[in-house]
Amino acid sequence: MKKALCLAETAAEKGEVPVGCIITDEKGRVIGRGHNTREEKKSALGHAEISAIDEACKAMGDWRLSDCTIYVTLEPCPMCAGAIINARIPRVVFGAREENLGSCGSVIDLFSERYGHRPAVYAGVLEDECAALMRKFFKNRRETI
Repeated sequence: MKKALCLAETAAEKGEVPVGCIITDEKGRVIGRGHNTREEKKSALGHAEISAIDEACKAMGDWRLSDCTIYVTLEPCPMCAGAIINARIPRVVFGAREENLGSCGSVIDLFSERYGHRPAVYAGVLEDECAALMRKFFKNRRETI
């Protein structure tokens, strides 16, 4: 999660909402990385998880990431939860809850629905650090507007 936090800090430095994500294989090697790029790419698809999943699939040479773990600093949204389901990622580890779009229990738990793939979810890992980074980013944004 600390590596994901570093990526979130990179996103913040670029003016992006500070979300970072890594994916590890069964041996714990990082095979996918991502941070938010919505502003930079002017794309609603520029989420940290989507970038990390894309990179991990290329590294594995397969769309199935069935022996991997995804670490993300913020609870995945519906789009990212869907990508996690479709990639068959068995373990999701996230830091801070996302009260507006969180799809691992905050708004809805998409992983408990009948999609045929239900990853294990570990919430609140380095939650204070992840939430503090988000608060700082939005406080700074409000002060500059």
